[in-house]
Amino acid sequence: QVHLIESGGGVVQAGGSLRLSCFTSQRTFGAYAMAWFRQSPGKEREFVATIAYSGGSIQYSDIVKGRFTISRDNSKNMFFLQMDSLKPEDTAVYFCAASQRFAAVRTSTQAYDYWGQGTQVTVSS
Repeated sequence: QVHLIESGGGVVQAGGSLRLSCFTSQRTFGAYAMAWFRQSPGKEREFVATIAYSGGSIQYSDIVKGRFTISRDNSKNMFFLQMDSLKPEDTAVYFCAASQRFAAVRTSTQAYDYWGQGTQVTVSS
């Protein structure tokens, strides 16, 4: 069974930065796409960023483009989300996700087979 373990959430003031990390026990980690999603109370889970198997292709939602950076370290089975210039509207539970079927970037929740437990990010104004 594959496990994803997130870390790095917390409380930050608007304009600040946080870095989320996700470790996965997936043996084929280096062959598949990874992603970050987020969910606010009363809203559906939404796409944030995705990175292809090699890191050569990346896609962001328009809301975070230019402020967030996704990256991965295949030698450590880890991927990351650097979040800069945070805004109160970025407040949400952030989830990391791993695909077991797709190597290229995917923005749909249905493309991902394994999920982390979620980490809370709160941005105060």
